Formats: sequence, structure tokens, C-alpha cells
Amino acid sequence: MITVVKCGGQVLDDERLLEAFCRDFAALEGPKVLVHGGGALAGRFQKALGMEPVKFEGRRVTDADTLQVVTMVYAGWCNKHVVSLLQADGCNAIGLSGCDGSVITASKRAPLTLSDGRTVDFGWVGDVTPASVRADFLNLLLEQGLTPVLCAINHDGAGHLLNTNADTVASSVAAALGAALVTCFEQPGVLRDREDPASVIPIINKETFEALKAEGIVADGMIPKLDQAFDALDKGAREVRICHSSALLTGGGTVVR
Repeated sequence: MITVVKCGGQVLDDERLLEAFCRDFAALEGPKVLVHGGGALAGRFQKALGMEPVKFEGRRVTDADTLQVVTMVYAGWCNKHVVSLLQADGCNAIGLSGCDGSVITASKRAPLTLSDGRTVDFGWVGDVTPASVRADFLNLLLEQGLTPVLCAINHDGAGHLLNTNADTVASSVAAALGAALVTCFEQPGVLRDREDPASVIPIINKETFEALKAEGIVADGMIPKLDQAFDALDKGAREVRICHSSALLTGGGTVVR
């Protein structure tokens, strides 16, 4: 079975965590695909350039200037740095954005009208589905012994790059490949108390997810992460687990059912 691993959060901004994660990912048996984010680093670069990151419900609003920054960070430094670490660990990785081989196309997200009449325009943000993933191309790379490393920059087929939530990319790729999905970040799983790393919720289903949102236990960036986990399961992924980057090989974390 293919395993799709998503790595994000503060892991890509912490060299010690990233190097350890790459060693574990390289040791993961079987065909595999890595999807990475880089939002923390992109936000830091934006601030260094005098730009203020804007998010709505955990998702980055991407104007033209922001698109340039996230493309440089995600498809440039983050992607090639991860690929170089994996190569050093004996994993024959190949770094790709969505426009490379047109492996992932996306559609520009329409403005969102809120219940109070306000409109949120996400800008150059793309949405992907399993149907927009070239599973045949990814399988061809895997058959050749290559490990695809995908960033969250995709394209619309008409010359426009689009910034896509990395969890959305990972869930769509997992569903398209009928793969297991493991989402790794700096927390040990979904926490009942965000200040207590021992408060991992071991299993979450759709009913408990709605209750956790209503109580405010699950909020901010964890909402789209879990939304995409359920979407992956609904559309063909075999299983989903959310865990700390150090638990990729050892299990644990939160299982989404």
C-alpha cells in the first residue's frame, strides 16, 4: 500500500525536527509520497518584507505579492531543502510543484459570502480534488523507484500559479492513489487541551469532530486539517492518522475515522 505523508507546522522551520523527520520518512517501507507545507517560514518571510500575513479560518489569503513569497518558499527553498535531506538519507526523492508534469491542477477559489453579508476573497488560492491529481504520473514515478515530494503550489492550466492548502493537497493525493495518509506536525495529535501534550484524543469521527468544534476544543488551523482528513476518507484514502513528526514510524497520535 502507498503511504502519503504530509509534513507541516513548525517542523519545516526547525532544522532538528526536520532532519529527524526526513530520516524516519526515508526509512518508511513501501512506496510513498511526501507533501509539505511551509506556512510558518512563509509568514516569517512576509513579515521580514514588511507584509502582514492574512488568514481566514486557518487558511492563508493570497494576493499577488503573497503568491510570489509562498512560491519562493514552498516550491523553492522548502522543497529543495527537503529533497536534499532525503537524498542524503538514501531516499531517491524528486521535488515537484503542481505545474511540473501538470501533476496537480487547481481551480481558483471563488469569493466566500459570510452569513453577515461580508465577502472574503482568498485571492490566488486554489482548490484541488482527487480528480485533479495525475495518479498515473505519480504511480509511474513510484514504479521507477522515485519518491515524489510535492509542495502546495499548483496551477490552473492557464498560466496562473495557485497557493493550495497542503492538507488539501495531501488528502487529494491520498484519495487519488487509494493510499494511507499520515499528517505529521509538531504536536502529538489532536489535543483536548492545547496546553497539555498528554491530552491527545486517540480517535475522532465526524460526530465527535462537530462536538469538539462547538466546544472550541478544535479551532483555527486544526479545522481544515480535520476537514481534509474526512474528505480523504470519503473519497478513497485507506486510513488517516495525525501525529507528531517523530511518531511516523512508531504509531500513536489521533486516528480519524
